Amino acid sequence: MKRIFDFIAAFIGIIILSPILVLIAVWIKFSSKGPLFYIQKRVGKDFKEFDIYKFRSMVVDADKIGPSVTSGDDPRITEVGRFIRKTKIDELPQLLNVLKGDMSLVGPRPEVMQFVAKKRDEYKKVLSVRPGITDNAAIEFRNEETIMNIYEDKEKTYLEIILPKKIELYYNYIDNISFTNDIKLLLHTLKVI
Repeated sequence: MKRIFDFIAAFIGIIILSPILVLIAVWIKFSSKGPLFYIQKRVGKDFKEFDIYKFRSMVVDADKIGPSVTSGDDPRITEVGRFIRKTKIDELPQLLNVLKGDMSLVGPRPEVMQFVAKKRDEYKKVLSVRPGITDNAAIEFRNEETIMNIYEDKEKTYLEIILPKKIELYYNYIDNISFTNDIKLLLHTLKVI
């Protein structure tokens, strides 16, 4: 039932949001060189990697010229990127991941293998479910880039401070997973963004 709901809701979401998606796409293409989408490998259910889609919010090859964790003051972020990251519009292409079945609308946020490998035991439970666009951790850490601004070593901070808190929230979601809770999380996400 969750998969059917995800597919229908993502399909309707893409149709309803298409004017915004087109405007953002045009803005990205005319404001900076490079592809429209940023595609990155993430770890999904049962440790299977997949390509996650986001609107590109940084300069081309940003992952090769800086850390894998981003703070709000990162100079690699484009002008358009600042807006779409703040409003979370950069995440909307993940509705395509939901259609493909890589992701759910609600579930633990998918992580890069670099961090999953370092917390493999903790991730066994997290990756027992399909990752999602939103959940408790996504809401709680919606201003993660601002939090990261105060730390010098971004990757160490993420691994040792932020990720353990996210994993705790992921466990809470999994322990209380239900269609009703998913609807509440979707509505709460819309409210906070």
